[in-house]
Amino acid sequence: MRIWNGSARISDSSPALRLVVNAAILGLWLWLFRPVYAYLAMISTREEFRTNQVVLIAALTLVIMQIRRGQFRFQPDALPQLYPVALALALGGAALFVLAESNLNINTLSAALFGLASYGLLGLWLHPTKWRQGLPAALLLIGALPFGQHMETFFGYPVRLATARIVGDSLAALGARNLGVETILVFENGISQVDNPCSGVKSLWTGALFFLAATWIERRRVDGRWLLVASLFAASLLAANLARVAILVAVGQVLGLRLLAEMLHLPLGVVGFIAACAGGLALLRYAGRSAESFSPEEEASPVPNRPAWLAPALGFALVLLGVLYNPASQPVRVAALRWSFPQELHTSEWPLTAGEIAWLSGDGVVSGRRYRFDWRGLEGSLLFVASQDWHAQHRPERCFTVYGLEVKSSQPGLAGPDFPLRLLDLGAPGGATLYTAVYWLQSSTQITEEYAARIWDDLTPNPQPWVLVTVLFDQPVNLGSPDALALFSVVRDAADNGLAGSQLP
Repeated sequence: MRIWNGSARISDSSPALRLVVNAAILGLWLWLFRPVYAYLAMISTREEFRTNQVVLIAALTLVIMQIRRGQFRFQPDALPQLYPVALALALGGAALFVLAESNLNINTLSAALFGLASYGLLGLWLHPTKWRQGLPAALLLIGALPFGQHMETFFGYPVRLATARIVGDSLAALGARNLGVETILVFENGISQVDNPCSGVKSLWTGALFFLAATWIERRRVDGRWLLVASLFAASLLAANLARVAILVAVGQVLGLRLLAEMLHLPLGVVGFIAACAGGLALLRYAGRSAESFSPEEEASPVPNRPAWLAPALGFALVLLGVLYNPASQPVRVAALRWSFPQELHTSEWPLTAGEIAWLSGDGVVSGRRYRFDWRGLEGSLLFVASQDWHAQHRPERCFTVYGLEVKSSQPGLAGPDFPLRLLDLGAPGGATLYTAVYWLQSSTQITEEYAARIWDDLTPNPQPWVLVTVLFDQPVNLGSPDALALFSVVRDAADNGLAGSQLP
């Protein structure tokens, strides 16, 4: 039997032929999303993502249990059905994946689109009612991947910035002294556990997992009413975090009771998060619609719309998207930018090794230079990494770990008004602190220790060149001493002058 025939249909062909057609579609699908697999393998094995891996295993166990109970029947020898919602999610997610890879090159976004699009593709073989019922579990499975860390990076900064502005303006309106945004940001980051799931954007991620699990357990329908309840729940989480930050700043900064603020930050986060979750669950039970009932007779009934053209059209669309796939290219060039220092700061260039240059240049570095320095009895090294691509500027913690050092502590600090930086204590694994280090990110208009600010600048129409400045001392140093603060100021000025005279592509 020919596949293309005016009266014959592929669905009338042998099960073996239908299996071949489905295998071809699956092969094209896996081929299109091939860049994602190495990233998923990396985040699924690294130790820092253990919490996410546990959640992922729990979600997978739940899905497998539902499959074993027969609630999801998948027929690999049946051709795809024309279910517009699932088809739109599959092809729309795949198209957005190609677009994101070509313009943004953000691995987390690509992984999320892969998960959503894959569930859309699965909907072409599941009964529509069962596919809709399984959507919360699919979203839970996708959300269990370590997207919370990256949400904090990409969205945490603007959320914290808005929170700091609201808190500062509110306290000023109540008669408290005017606190700068950077002062509030550094204080809140330093007083709180920035990786605490009850604070900031992390609470949105943790709350989303809770809400999806509750939707699945309570058997609620994902529809417009569900989206409204989810939006109200997210707003309550943000409001709880806003109140937490306001109380911490009022107690620790305005009243000067920093110890009390340190004692309050964890209870405030937990109480606010639990209260928001309780409210979200009550709203879900009160306003959410129950999931559609599904009888065995309905599952056994055939799905009538399996047009012969759908499988070839789907394959053609995947081939077309694969041809259009063009990952964002990164400029790879190490420019001979030099940084000038005052005479009091004695420096000598410490050339990077060929391996270090190759490692840096592989991510699009424009300039990477290292120096030894001697400043008022303080000795160490300076590293300048300038680029117009945020991928090229890795967190220094990663570099120190590669060289066998353990980060004993990492906390934000202020070297002066509007001069935030990150303070590190380093040492051998399990040993005492041997070195201290400082780093910050600097453009011609901004200095920050927030990588999110650096990333968001890259997404603007006219991104600026940035330099990542790392100061590594040869011994433990009091980073608040006048000599250390003066050194940071001198290095900041040198970086500012270097950026002003640079011609980066």
